[in-house]
Amino acid sequence: MPIKTTNPHEPQPLSPFALLKSLWRNRQLIVRMSKREVIGRYKGSVLGLAWSFFNPIFMLAVYTFVFSEVFNARWGGVDTAEHKAQFSLLLFVGMIVLSLFSEVINTAPRLIIANVNYVKKVIFPIEILPVIQIGAALFHCFVSLMVLLLALLTFNGTLPWTAVFVPLILSPLVILITGFAWILTAAGVYFRSLGHSINLITTVIMFLSPVFYPISAVPERFRPFILLNPLTFIIEQTREVLIFGHFPNWLGLGIYSLAALLISWLGYAFFQKSRRGFADVL
Repeated sequence: MPIKTTNPHEPQPLSPFALLKSLWRNRQLIVRMSKREVIGRYKGSVLGLAWSFFNPIFMLAVYTFVFSEVFNARWGGVDTAEHKAQFSLLLFVGMIVLSLFSEVINTAPRLIIANVNYVKKVIFPIEILPVIQIGAALFHCFVSLMVLLLALLTFNGTLPWTAVFVPLILSPLVILITGFAWILTAAGVYFRSLGHSINLITTVIMFLSPVFYPISAVPERFRPFILLNPLTFIIEQTREVLIFGHFPNWLGLGIYSLAALLISWLGYAFFQKSRRGFADVL
């Protein structure tokens, strides 16, 4: 399929409609390059794509052992002392959301630098590069969700029907991540050390997210700071529908979605404004 291209030195469209048009026009390219990104990551390894299945299981086992056996951690309101598997499932939900976020955010500042040929040699819709990373991250998220659903069936014998809301809960997070990725991708061209800073920030976010603990375990005076974390609401809501069988917080989800759409558009506009100088800096 031929790629409709634009001159990178010309002013780029900034409207949300231009964003949607670009994503739709390049949808097949995004899918193909997302597949290539996933396959290329495991190319040459003995297990190949099977690593995407075994890696979350291994990490789940390690974190569960450390927190439930070594630190003897307990989850508020859940009898994990008798049923360690429940702690593992609650922990795994947080890990899935965190991995979706960090996989994209950590790679975003280096995207343009790692694909200089798309900027300097070939006229290419470079605004889709962060979206391609989103596609690869969603593949790993899907695999991890399948592992989680199998674990729920194994340990609990059933799945709550509210699990159908998981895509609805994760969608605004994906939109928000895309906005952050556009900002970091553009900024990473001009500030080469940004990637190291982002790795540190995502590590801090991991411990300030309710991955290893419920939000109810946070002291009241610190809870507002944890709630400002963009992952907190999504992690808590995913647990509600997947583990506890509750409905999502529709009002909170609506507000989060509106904020995610705004940040995503602002990120796209920032990227489009910044891209005119990419070739000169590189």
